[in-house]
Amino acid sequence: MTPEGSEEILARLDRFNRVPLIHLPTPLRKLENVSGMLGGPEIWIKRDDLTGMAFGGNKSRKLEFIIPDMLAKKADIVVTWAALQSNWAMQTAAAATRFGIKPVLILFKRYELAEDYDGNMLLDYILKAEILIKEPLEGRSTKTEDYFAVADEIAAEYRSRGHRPYVVSVGGSKVMGSMTLPLGAISYVKACAEMLEQTRADGFDPDWVVHATGSGSTQAGLVVGAKYLAPRAKVVGISVSDEKEPFSKDVLEIARATEAALGGELAIGPHDVIVFDEYLSDGYGIVTKDVADVIRLVFRKEGIVLDPVYTSKAFIGLTDLVRKGFFKKTDKIVFFHTGGTPALFPNRQKLVELLKS
Repeated sequence: MTPEGSEEILARLDRFNRVPLIHLPTPLRKLENVSGMLGGPEIWIKRDDLTGMAFGGNKSRKLEFIIPDMLAKKADIVVTWAALQSNWAMQTAAAATRFGIKPVLILFKRYELAEDYDGNMLLDYILKAEILIKEPLEGRSTKTEDYFAVADEIAAEYRSRGHRPYVVSVGGSKVMGSMTLPLGAISYVKACAEMLEQTRADGFDPDWVVHATGSGSTQAGLVVGAKYLAPRAKVVGISVSDEKEPFSKDVLEIARATEAALGGELAIGPHDVIVFDEYLSDGYGIVTKDVADVIRLVFRKEGIVLDPVYTSKAFIGLTDLVRKGFFKKTDKIVFFHTGGTPALFPNRQKLVELLKS
């Protein structure tokens, strides 16, 4: 299939079941002040933090496709895992409870934060999610498959009590457990189409799409979407958790599964997956001076709040790549704001300390 077959890909997207959970399309606007400060390229922002469900975020797009799968499989419980202040976990709980499905959230203490009911954990509690706090998997690999083994064990306990658990990987990304199709990534093929409709209404196709990448399906979906719908555009993922080499393989695996699910034939390859891991800094979820400064910068310049775990690090990467000349001055870039702002509040003390220093 060639890029000219994009209409067929869009038609195939509509064959997947979806429940309307969010407000679409999310806004797209130019970052006039930041673009001017950097002296080019032209930077636009896609506000997926404004999806509308439970403070918004990219995860709610994915859940529009994952929830119907839960319902089709008659699940009464959803089991998933993530870090302590996970936006994915909270969004999953918010979506599942709307349909009478009990959320069981396995939250791993991957970084130093108190186990207080604050930020996303406060929202989890309000939603009556079952919260299971676990220590990191020390002495073992921290690959998705190892976390899945913990979730599967807990799901087995519920199954033994007569429940019908649906086990889904962090971020709704990996094809494993109860999710047999890359539904999270499929939602971001659709998001890519939505973005392109907006940019074309503004008279351009983006040269680059930049975003924070954590579990892989947002990037995989955007890569597949760009390949079919705007083959000139390149997708850049700024990793917030994993090193480039192993993580790029995960993104490629999800992208290929997505293309297969859509019946595509463009053969997504390693060259399509661009990941930068230079901005991991002190590690996943660790708030640094750079993180605090970029949150203040974008809020003051544009009135937009970044989160301290994902979008702040991605924006640090974006501005650094601009300054290093990675992008042309004439390029047009779309930055996806993937949400996660409730994580600001449990990090408030650290943020204030850093901004005062």
